Amino acid sequence: MTASSEPARGAGRVRPAPTGTPAKTSAAAAFALVFGVAALFSVLTAILAWIGLLLGIIGVILGIVGLKMSRRPGVTGRGVAVGGLVLSALAVLLGLALAAGITTFVNDEGAVDRLQQRVDDLRDKLNE
Repeated sequence: MTASSEPARGAGRVRPAPTGTPAKTSAAAAFALVFGVAALFSVLTAILAWIGLLLGIIGVILGIVGLKMSRRPGVTGRGVAVGGLVLSALAVLLGLALAAGITTFVNDEGAVDRLQQRVDDLRDKLNE
């Protein structure tokens, strides 16, 4: 027989019909993704950064739980958990960086004085 006349590999195999209940996505993984997206949006607004930091921490915890739950038979959601974990970790890192930047700025008297001078200049221009 030549290669072209041989049947394709697996052509004669029949896949067994799925039995039982379909796999379910881990609720923790889904919530990790939701918390990760909400945390990232909150941190990026800068006004709600502290809420985003809190949501990010919760999202990281849920992402880890979702990864562990996705190893169980009949449970899916590993990709969703990883996505939530990444977004939550990014939100936590951005929130901490923002907090560190604000703290550094506020503790720098020269920077605060320059900001106050600019505010005073703008106020004088508005009064004219």
